Amino acid sequence: MPYMTKPLILLLCLVVTAECRRHGHRVRRWTGTVETQKHGTSLAKKPPDVTKSRKVKTEHLLKVDDHDFTMRPAFGGPAIPVGVDVQVESLDSISEVDMDFTMTLYLRHYWKDERLSFTSSTNKSMTFDGRLVKKIWVPDVFFVHSKRSFIHDTTTDNIMLRVFPDGHVLYSLRVTVTAACNMDFSRFPLDSQTCSLELESCWYNRLYINFTLRRHIFFFLLQTYFPATLMVMLSWVSFWIDRRAVPARVSLGITTVLTMSTIITGVNASMPRVSYIKAVDIYLWVSFVFVFLSVLEYAAVNYLSTVQDRRERKMRERARSQSLPCTCGISQTRTMTMLDGTYSEADTNSLAGYTEEPMVPDEEQEELHEVPEKPEHMVVHLSVSSESTTTKKKKSLRALNIIQNTHAIDKYSRMIFPGSYIFFNLIYWSVYC
Repeated sequence: MPYMTKPLILLLCLVVTAECRRHGHRVRRWTGTVETQKHGTSLAKKPPDVTKSRKVKTEHLLKVDDHDFTMRPAFGGPAIPVGVDVQVESLDSISEVDMDFTMTLYLRHYWKDERLSFTSSTNKSMTFDGRLVKKIWVPDVFFVHSKRSFIHDTTTDNIMLRVFPDGHVLYSLRVTVTAACNMDFSRFPLDSQTCSLELESCWYNRLYINFTLRRHIFFFLLQTYFPATLMVMLSWVSFWIDRRAVPARVSLGITTVLTMSTIITGVNASMPRVSYIKAVDIYLWVSFVFVFLSVLEYAAVNYLSTVQDRRERKMRERARSQSLPCTCGISQTRTMTMLDGTYSEADTNSLAGYTEEPMVPDEEQEELHEVPEKPEHMVVHLSVSSESTTTKKKKSLRALNIIQNTHAIDKYSRMIFPGSYIFFNLIYWSVYC
């Protein structure tokens, strides 16, 4: 028994030794791996990025408190180049009365300020809001002919400041500006206006932004030209109305004149008070003259008709009040023929020696026959005009026929007025278009 105890103790020691060696080898492998990882980390280590630290403030990062930003960068040296970029978002309104325009745009500035440089290996730039703008230097750019302007502030100030590690700065803001524009309305509404937006700085040159505005004519065709043309054509309807229908023709003429006056007043109310004639003024006033002349045409027709009617009335009254002094023994038919002027030379020669026979009633004629008196003879001398004199009278009567015949005035007006207005339109649109 004692002999078997010693081998058992020796075997147990060998087993324990083997297990200890295995455990020691595992611990050694794990410890070596950890050391390798630590060694690799130390080789790939980079300098700290200050932009990733939450404890660093903006003032400390950009060193705002270490510099005097009331002075421009590199003060005392050469001028700092400043780039300006303008992106027009919308053209809000154009006012012809005030001669200005309103537009919304993005105004961007580019410059370099080494005082704002910072160390960063991962961030290519840093973006800030408008609160930092008040602490650094920015270009003093302003609009020259600005009447009103403001920076949008909904929901916050529309200002962006982006700073790059090398000191380059991008300053962008959204602005709505109302600027003056000297407009020329001599060809209105067939015109095009050239306006400019000028930016200037106390230290830099002036920047001009020119743009051309072209007006669409379709709106003015519907609101101005078509109504004026229709009023002129409506005034021509009176030429086909009977000249004796005074209320109809007068009311039509007055209505067209008042309508043209309203159109002219409406156009001038939306235009500035300039000292020259505009293209639309020429068209409207010529149309107004045509309408007014149609009223005057009926006034002339009515006056001449009244004069003619009065003259015919007097002739009828004179014919009734007067009677023929004698028949000279000529039949009634021949007497009327002589009065009409269609007598012949034989009739003229046959009048000599005829006895005067006064036109008296039958009772008085019987009494006169009872008292014989010495018959009296009357010699009538009639001269027959030559053919040339008759031709001249016919020509003069034809010349006065238009004036005496009021229907002829309306007839010629139906052709003259439309033809003249069409000719005016051809010249107008060929010149201004």
